[in-house]
Amino acid sequence: MTDHSYLLDDYDYDLPADQIAQFPEPQRDRSRLLVLATGSTSIAHRRFADLVDYLHAGDLLVINTTKVFPARLLGNKQTGGKIELFLLAFPQISSTNGADSSWRKATATALIKSAKRPKIGSLIHLGPRFLVQIDDMHADGTAKVTLQYQPEPGQTLEQVLDDHGQMPLPPYISRPDGSLGEDRHRYQTRYARHTGSVAAPTAGLHFSDELMTAIRSKGVTIATIVLHVGYGTFAPVHSEDIRNHVLHREYVAIPAETAEAVRQVKQGGGRIWAVGTTTVRTLEFAADRQGYVQAGSGECDLFIYPGYRFRTVDNIITNFHLPKSSLLFLVSALAGRERILTAYQEAVAAGYRFFSYGDAMAIITK
Repeated sequence: MTDHSYLLDDYDYDLPADQIAQFPEPQRDRSRLLVLATGSTSIAHRRFADLVDYLHAGDLLVINTTKVFPARLLGNKQTGGKIELFLLAFPQISSTNGADSSWRKATATALIKSAKRPKIGSLIHLGPRFLVQIDDMHADGTAKVTLQYQPEPGQTLEQVLDDHGQMPLPPYISRPDGSLGEDRHRYQTRYARHTGSVAAPTAGLHFSDELMTAIRSKGVTIATIVLHVGYGTFAPVHSEDIRNHVLHREYVAIPAETAEAVRQVKQGGGRIWAVGTTTVRTLEFAADRQGYVQAGSGECDLFIYPGYRFRTVDNIITNFHLPKSSLLFLVSALAGRERILTAYQEAVAAGYRFFSYGDAMAIITK
């Protein structure tokens, strides 16, 4: 097996189920941090707040300011049966509802979970002033739906969803009775600003306000991008040759200030730190051959796996990823597959907590 293996089975590892974190650490920056420096043979075990020790004045830290919305909706069909909808993207507001201008409409694509397939044209009741109409059912199991809602004066669609929806936690986090009040703020970064994700950029969950202040005080520039995480982030890889996997498209936006910050830091010899795989993919998607990034927005489908040559990103702050996942391919592309799997084995042995609510890892190549 080479370090650039393209075989899916070469990205597997054993993880005891009890090390899949079901709840976050009580304090964001007190989660554990495994530090893997590619120029060193040893691994350091720290707390996340210690990240500031590895950052230098003149470095650039890039964060994803996307915001998760409550995409999981529980309701009842007209027949009375229970039904669950999972919105795959934030709904697009379309119009008022006919003659009654107090009602609004918005369209969306959703996954539907129900004992019986709902009929096209049927209504789902989510609340006294909130209905969903099934417009079409697709062969892939998704449905085209129209949200019909009557907001309070000044109330936005986002606030309506906040009132009726649940946070879209990953399937490996067990919440038999639905997401908790704690999940509302803990499955969200402290710097979330732009609504549109159905999954959190989880590396950012570890940053507290105090840590961000300490990082700035050290002379580190903090810049932002947006990548709205789609449901495809949970999609398993089925191709035996990972190069045949097709990655989903996700909306990205890079402000002019961030593109300029990248240029200045690279020219000044500083390092580019990406918080999370979403930030990595956004920066590399927009990078030219010199590693400078272009401001703008678009649909990102960049698939990073071993053999990829990074143009912009030097170091990554990330969580631990699922076996045989596209995100595990990405971190293996930066640090090497064998180094990553060895580090994961050490993390398992040391009792680290894995996945979205789990501990973190810093991969340092420069």
